[in-house]
Amino acid sequence: MTPPPTAPTTPGRAGDAVTTLKALSPLDGRYASRLAGLRAAFSEEALIRERVRIEARWFVHLKQHAGLPELARVTPAVEAALAALIAGPAADEGEAVKALERTTNHDVKAVEYYVRGVLKNAGATAAELEFVHFACTSEDINNLAYAHMAKGARDRELVPAVRRILATLEALAREHAALPMLSRTHGQAASPTTLGKELANVAVRVRTQLDGFAAIPILGKINGAVGNWNAHVAAAPEIDWREVSTAFVTAQGLGYSAYSTQIECHDWIAEYLDAVARLCVVLIDFCRDVWGYVSVGYFRQRVVAGEVGSSTMPHKVNPIDFENAEGNLGIAEALCAHFARKLPISRWQRDLTDSTVLRNLGVALGHFALAIDSIGRGLARIEADEARLAADLEANWEVLGEAVQTVMRRYGIADAYEQLKDLTRGRRLGPGELRSFIATLPIPEDARARLLALTPQSYTGLAETLARGLTTSAPAPKG
Repeated sequence: MTPPPTAPTTPGRAGDAVTTLKALSPLDGRYASRLAGLRAAFSEEALIRERVRIEARWFVHLKQHAGLPELARVTPAVEAALAALIAGPAADEGEAVKALERTTNHDVKAVEYYVRGVLKNAGATAAELEFVHFACTSEDINNLAYAHMAKGARDRELVPAVRRILATLEALAREHAALPMLSRTHGQAASPTTLGKELANVAVRVRTQLDGFAAIPILGKINGAVGNWNAHVAAAPEIDWREVSTAFVTAQGLGYSAYSTQIECHDWIAEYLDAVARLCVVLIDFCRDVWGYVSVGYFRQRVVAGEVGSSTMPHKVNPIDFENAEGNLGIAEALCAHFARKLPISRWQRDLTDSTVLRNLGVALGHFALAIDSIGRGLARIEADEARLAADLEANWEVLGEAVQTVMRRYGIADAYEQLKDLTRGRRLGPGELRSFIATLPIPEDARARLLALTPQSYTGLAETLARGLTTSAPAPKG
């Protein structure tokens, strides 16, 4: 999601309209202002930032934990430069690295040269500079950079955004716990539920998938060209490189991937993306259901002043937020599914097919983040139409046939199901006709009284209890 090099990169600056109008991807064009947080995690500038930090951290780790005498006299000025690189980025860091890449034609080597230049300017000796990128393959740097990017995007952007949606769903489930609603199975009138219970169903599914996503361990490795510490052992056989490397990765809040080829195997990324894909599927289901409920009038949409629903039909208020969300969720799910299947596959000890795919992680997650934003906007606009819900229930008394035939079965009445099938199937049934039938049944009077008192509005089983019993998730972070 990289803007044209001559255009501004921050939405809102002068000339930004040119950037968004000319962007190839709508994520950096039409929707740029809605994805600033994710751009900070997955832009090329972010990748450069994380690579620089890994290079600087590795140098510091070698100095502090490897016992290399060559690094014993690193000056405070060089240490301060390393700390600044880790805290960074400097204002011109990204452009400086890209300028070097135009010569090297190698992105990670450009990062190495940039770090060497900064340390040289701080007074590092020629011998000390040789420990920048020491014994590393590019993938030692890349896999850790992407691990930090994916972790940051998940923990700071994606999980909080979905938790805000989840909090809204849970609140709506409790608010409408007792509001009866006609169910539809196969699109046909079915046993009633409550609006709150249906929202609770979605909330539980989202929470389950989200908790799984948030808990996925994010791994990294730093073990050389083919995963065996070959160069490390050749240069310094006295050092326990497995311990040094494990400590380096785990100190960054990542799990350590002890066995690899040149690349970290990407299985955790597949698990991460599969979790996003499952969230996409759950939310596509939700968006389609809400769209249908808006269509039949169960939900009204609040009108936004100045907004146009149709270029020719002025009355329309379209459920565009849920439609946009569904479309973007479909794109995200497809990309995540492809990446999850592709990334763990690499020919022999390494091929380059993962490189371009990894650069598109932000695209897949950008469509997901955009969809979550759209769902939030859509939920903020809908409200239940209680009169419409009640009217639909009142028009479908035949749905009580399930209750009547089940009570008949309890008391041993033969062919209970068949009798109610003859009475109700394929036709509308009024309350008078149903109650007349109930009056003829040879059942105890208390059972008859319960059936006679039953209405479509009251025939909701434990729906209200289930909706009110929904466990509340942790408060969603603001922002």
